[in-house]
Amino acid sequence: MKVAVLGAGAIGGFLGARLARAHVDVVLIARGPHLAAMRESGLRVIESGGEWTVPVKATDDFAAMREADAVLVTLKAHSLPPVAERVAANLGAKTAVVSAQNGIPWWYFQHHGGELEGIHLQTVDPGGVVARAIDPYRVIGCIVYPATSLVSPGVVRHVEGDRFSLGELDGSQSARCTELSALLVGAGLKAPVQPRIRSELWLKLLGNAVFNPLSALTRATLGEIAQSPLVAAIVRGAMEEVGQVARRVGVEITISIDQRIKGAARVGDHKTSMLQDLESGRPMEIDALTGSVVELGDRLGIPVPHLRTLYASVKLLGATSIR
Repeated sequence: MKVAVLGAGAIGGFLGARLARAHVDVVLIARGPHLAAMRESGLRVIESGGEWTVPVKATDDFAAMREADAVLVTLKAHSLPPVAERVAANLGAKTAVVSAQNGIPWWYFQHHGGELEGIHLQTVDPGGVVARAIDPYRVIGCIVYPATSLVSPGVVRHVEGDRFSLGELDGSQSARCTELSALLVGAGLKAPVQPRIRSELWLKLLGNAVFNPLSALTRATLGEIAQSPLVAAIVRGAMEEVGQVARRVGVEITISIDQRIKGAARVGDHKTSMLQDLESGRPMEIDALTGSVVELGDRLGIPVPHLRTLYASVKLLGATSIR
């Protein structure tokens, strides 16, 4: 199985490095100094068990996807709409698109059924650009759990987590999902194939929609937020709103708010991806992570005042921090 990783930064770099170390035929698509460093010195991964470096095939040419059986899209959600048509133009006839992105993804309401079938969220896919460009039959959902950061060009730190859950949008058990799962397991990762990938998406979103914006606003780590009595009521109120929106679209989140907070506390002094982006001067993924839940709540008539406050505050922070 040939694999391409589109957007090989922190998560994509970690995933690509693990695959390359397992001798999978994988190419990493990146740009700038990070690409140059990978080409020159390979990709170095720093983990609790030590450091290791692996040579990787790396390029900035989207045409590298044409021979791939699967393209793992690890771009930030806001980075996909501008390149969606370019991605589609460089897919092979049977190339699967594995959406390994945070938030409510562009494909969520494709093959969903019910009153919301086929809608798009402006916060995730403005104008439905991605949905029009990428055939939903190509898409495999992927929920990403590892906590990683890009330390410097060519160097990824892996803090914890090794699970990449996979699932077809219609819940079927496909040969391509089974093969991709086996490939990831062979690289030392966990890759269960889930019949209800959307339900697991909300389980992760319960934390991401709340912890990420709070971390950007306070500069606090996951552990600091989870253990702080000062923001405890805000965290719980916002998570309750996420749960209400999830239930309205037919998903009952299977862990409690207490369990989700304890899980964040165990991660400890890790900066969320949103805080990493803020500190690096990159656009933050606030629209997909929090704005999408606010937009969906508005559409369904569900009040989300805590989430709306977090969303508006980070949007303003993003607008003023680039001046």
